[in-house]
Amino acid sequence: MPSQTPCPRRSAAPARAWLVACWLVLGAPALAQSSAVLPPEAAAVLQRERIPAEALSVVIEEVGPPPTPQPRLRWQAERAVNPASLTKLLTTYAALDLLGPAWAWQTPVWINGEVQDGVLTGSLILQGRGDPKLVLERLWLLLRRVQQAGVREIRGDIVLDNEAFAPPRMQPADFDNEPLRPYNVRADALLLNQKTVNYRFVPDLPRGVVRITAEPALAGTRVQAEAPLAATGACGDWRAALKPRFDEPAQVRFEGRYPAACGERQWPVADPAPETYAARLVAQLWAEAGGRLTGSVRHGPAPSATPPSFVFESPPLAEVVRDINKFSNNTMAQQLFLTLGLERGGQGTPEAARLVLQRWMAERLRVDATPMGELLIDNGSGLSRETRLTADVLARLLQAAWRSPVMPDLVASLPASATDGTLRRSQVAAGRAHLKTGSLRDVAGVAGYVLGDSGRRYLLVAIVNHPNAAAARPAFDALVQWTLRDASAATP
Repeated sequence: MPSQTPCPRRSAAPARAWLVACWLVLGAPALAQSSAVLPPEAAAVLQRERIPAEALSVVIEEVGPPPTPQPRLRWQAERAVNPASLTKLLTTYAALDLLGPAWAWQTPVWINGEVQDGVLTGSLILQGRGDPKLVLERLWLLLRRVQQAGVREIRGDIVLDNEAFAPPRMQPADFDNEPLRPYNVRADALLLNQKTVNYRFVPDLPRGVVRITAEPALAGTRVQAEAPLAATGACGDWRAALKPRFDEPAQVRFEGRYPAACGERQWPVADPAPETYAARLVAQLWAEAGGRLTGSVRHGPAPSATPPSFVFESPPLAEVVRDINKFSNNTMAQQLFLTLGLERGGQGTPEAARLVLQRWMAERLRVDATPMGELLIDNGSGLSRETRLTADVLARLLQAAWRSPVMPDLVASLPASATDGTLRRSQVAAGRAHLKTGSLRDVAGVAGYVLGDSGRRYLLVAIVNHPNAAAARPAFDALVQWTLRDASAATP
């Protein structure tokens, strides 16, 4: 059980530590710690992988209307642990509940000036409001909408306003020194194509080269078109063999060789100059669409007193939540987290988002908001070393979600065993489990719903915090199988 003393001040903590809020996770009286032992199959995996049982937290109980049934298994459920991407369950369920599955982001667009004979004398202005789905094809549709309004030439600037969010001042390399990994892309109110470039490599065996293309192309950035093939040898670490040079945004080079044994491959890369990515992408797409621009693409404020010319709408929230949970998309989860602050707290800041979630948890999960213990929330995605939750809190969340009107939308967003998302390679029978997965260095976990042989539905939360956490996946599978085989299970 966490200590009931207030969270200590961290005077020597890193600069970002002030972003983390302390939460009390006590509402209705907690269930007593179960004396049940772990299922032998799961215990055997932990022993084989040298993971102590004390590193595991588990709750397995039947879902349904109150009163909550006695749990089948409860193991260190009140211990505060790092939940990794299981945090996304909190962010997505709260968003579905507070905003509604049909809610959508809106991106206002101003055609600011006089349009005559296809010429806009003035500026085109785009204001970001957090839409995480302004990917390449949807941005093209937005610009196409501008051209349908009669604008072919802009004698002025294209202005990009991304001031609706105030994310923490961090660099992409701060989390794990991997700035080119797409999962490290930071939130942005005007997030275009998730600031990522997808490089495609197609071997041309007769010529002994690999052809290289980049999607999307970016204005002012040249990409080496070909690299030599390595005719012999296994595929191996083909990215390292290419010896890429992404350090100069104006020129992407590959100084090594591409193994012919790899065949055709793709490599998504977070752009090394994220602060200019949006401007370069908009300039390129506008030119490719046949548009002309006499000024530049720059950042600036949108008009505050003039209504927009039109509003470009995102797909519905339920569709975005599926992308977040099925594929554990960190950037989209952080966009949604800050959106909660903006839409329900009046500011697109981490502090506002935490207050929104704090109030919501108090109402929906009966979680007292008085600061205490070591239970913390950070950025809403789980890509954090600071976040702390308990298996008990996640179990409460799953119970509340099952009884809520948005239950179908949340369950549909979870990866289905042996079917899709992060569970497509699961050894569990297809579709019998819908589980969010989570992993970081030293952290692994699953949380969601399992359909038992008896026809009963159970929630399952299992989290390991340990240096060997990556080896705990078979133990999670064993817990899921134990939950499935409930036809003759006796209630403790």
